[in-house]
Amino acid sequence: MTDTIARPGKIIAIHLSYASRADQRGRRPAAPSYFFKPSSSVGVSGGTVERPAGTELLAFEGEIALVIGTPARRVAMADAWAHVSHVTASNDLGLYDLRANDKGSNVRSKGGDGYTPLGPHLIDASTVDPTALRVRAWVNGELRQDDTTAGLIFPLAQLVADLSQHFTLEPGDVILTGTPAGSSVIVPGDVVEIEVDAPDASGSPTSGRLVTTVTQGDVPFDETIGSLPSVDDLQRTEAWGSAEAAGLVAGPSLSPALRAKLLDAPTAGLSAQLRKRGHHSCFIDGVSANIPGSKIVGTAKTLRFVPFREDLFASHGGGYNAQKRAFDAVAEGEVIVIEARGDATTGTLGDILALRARTRGAAGVVTDGGVRDFDQVAEIGLPVFSQGAHPSVLGRRHVPWEVDVTIACGGATVQPGDIVVGDGDGVIVIPPALAEEIADAAIAQEHEDAWIATQVEAGHPVDGLFPLNADWRARYEAETATQNETPTQNETTAQNETGTSA
Repeated sequence: MTDTIARPGKIIAIHLSYASRADQRGRRPAAPSYFFKPSSSVGVSGGTVERPAGTELLAFEGEIALVIGTPARRVAMADAWAHVSHVTASNDLGLYDLRANDKGSNVRSKGGDGYTPLGPHLIDASTVDPTALRVRAWVNGELRQDDTTAGLIFPLAQLVADLSQHFTLEPGDVILTGTPAGSSVIVPGDVVEIEVDAPDASGSPTSGRLVTTVTQGDVPFDETIGSLPSVDDLQRTEAWGSAEAAGLVAGPSLSPALRAKLLDAPTAGLSAQLRKRGHHSCFIDGVSANIPGSKIVGTAKTLRFVPFREDLFASHGGGYNAQKRAFDAVAEGEVIVIEARGDATTGTLGDILALRARTRGAAGVVTDGGVRDFDQVAEIGLPVFSQGAHPSVLGRRHVPWEVDVTIACGGATVQPGDIVVGDGDGVIVIPPALAEEIADAAIAQEHEDAWIATQVEAGHPVDGLFPLNADWRARYEAETATQNETPTQNETTAQNETGTSA
């Protein structure tokens, strides 16, 4: 039977308390710091929690909750635990989309209705050792968190004593004591279970499993009232628990040297090398450059539109939607790649967003849809590969849905971190692990093709020359070897001046 937990007068939560979580975040506090949660955020086992419309980073946090039994004011650590009547489980839910503007207060990001479920059972605090409690969390039956109070930076008694220095802790007040490593993002349909127990105590008392199901909200935040949800890679990393879990580490990085090679190599040559290695679906079809002669090289930041539907546009189309978030978060050297299902009958970006992308150092934009304010976008100087100009606004055909996910653009699958190269021949997508090999091979082929061109220009027929047969290849390799052995003019000058070879 579920215990009755009275609505607390105060809920006080600590920012960071477990060593495993501090190590994950890369910072360890010297002293505890706190925030308040409203009593209206309390929920019960078996309840639901809503992820608001237009947000993506709702995260769970399995925690041990302390229930104050007798008033505590300026109590010593040695006496502090005596003021705790019960221990139970809590899920300190948080919405990272609202975290940046809260600046540590967590008023909105942690204060939502149902964001502090407690229970289902109370453990008598006098029967357990506060240094030997355990907290575990499961998502859809998979264990995600498992730690004990032995891993705390600040003992539970210290939290009670510390808070009592500043205000009276009253009966029924709840202290949330922090979460260990393993907290991560949850999505609609996920079921989270939290359990607190004392496995070494007599009878192994337990809170039972606190069960919460995530649902999807359909009411967006009103942009005319307050600040809107906003996410960036820092919030994604902290919400998911790591850059890897957030999908922000996607293979080898695009180094300056590799970028230079890809700028030198034409897409035609790169695509030929991909085909030789069995990659035949690397083309983003149907797009061309808004600035003739422009070339883009960068890693993909993806944005997905879904077909227009009135209710979905009402929940996801306005305010700080996925389209705006993508352009606000694009990093230097990235290419925003947009899935617009090949629909050229509406714009997928305009001059304001193009200006934002250029200001942030984006390498360009690729969309299999249209571009609004086409001439102005070209004047901004941001290379954009698209199906061409269209004057209509986004809502005619699309709902901006999500960012940083695997998408389909112009018939090609594109994942965040894929390498995108575009020039007058079109746009291709290169798996990061193959990029160096592909670039080197394409440049080598370009040198070979340039040599072949000189032979054709000299009057030789292409039969046997293009591609090189055995005889022509032997001649090519002999001539290029000789050229590589011939000192450059600068090297010859240096030898004459010093009397030594380089």
